[in-house]
Amino acid sequence: MIVVSNTSPITSLAAVGQFELLQKLYGEIHIADAVWHELNHGERRHPGSHEVEAAAWVGRHSVSNQSLVTVLRRDLDQGESETLALAIELKADLVLLDEQEGRHAAMRFGLRPLGVLGVLLQAKSLGVIGKVRPLLNALREQAGFFVGKSLYQQILEQADEVEKH
Repeated sequence: MIVVSNTSPITSLAAVGQFELLQKLYGEIHIADAVWHELNHGERRHPGSHEVEAAAWVGRHSVSNQSLVTVLRRDLDQGESETLALAIELKADLVLLDEQEGRHAAMRFGLRPLGVLGVLLQAKSLGVIGKVRPLLNALREQAGFFVGKSLYQQILEQADEVEKH
């Protein structure tokens, strides 16, 4: 399975100590150069930068189709644009991204997008993690990942972790 990841799933999972979930679920992932630059941008390194640097199972790529990146940049940031272009070039089975515009663009190109919440649900269904709720809470509290009340409930329902009254 070929999996290409944008920055957000990497930083979010790394911020809650779950970066290795990506290897457990997918074996290896691929990132575009722009994702690498986003992880290492500015004075401080973002969550996931050290993990990606140390992970032999993360492949970093330069995107060949820069004209596609330019077109995608009209609606998306550099990381999302290169992620989608790379996913197309590698004929990815799955593209990990959280931003709604990026997910819509992925679907327009016939790609299968999955966000970090979907990664958690997949990890639970495969028995890689026992519970989604503590990680969902950690994403909200530690990683600053916004999950609205109704989506939070929906994810817990899908994970079969709704508290019975």
